[in-house]
Amino acid sequence: MSPSDLVRLRHMLDAAREAVVFGAGRRAAELHRDRLLTLALLKCIEIVGEAASKISRETHADHPEIPWLDIIGMRHRLIHAYFDIDFDRVSDTIAEDLPPLIASLERIVGETSE
Repeated sequence: MSPSDLVRLRHMLDAAREAVVFGAGRRAAELHRDRLLTLALLKCIEIVGEAASKISRETHADHPEIPWLDIIGMRHRLIHAYFDIDFDRVSDTIAEDLPPLIASLERIVGETSE
């Protein structure tokens, strides 16, 4: 794995962890009321997607357990359709999708650090 891919994987891991911490116990309805929380969560998810889009095709192929296209697609949706964000989907992403992603990234980053 290239050094730049490892850096991007770590960016993904850090941003995903932050989103889970920031969003812990929060409901989608709170995202409508708390603009600061909303912006923080969206930025974290955007970082995960942007970093994923910069990782090489080889690393993508080596780790098919990561839903690369879904992650990148979510980033595109948040950036380009910022006016029509589904807060239930954002909340679900943080609660359901990011924890397994974090576990996979921790394993990948741990493998490459050894």
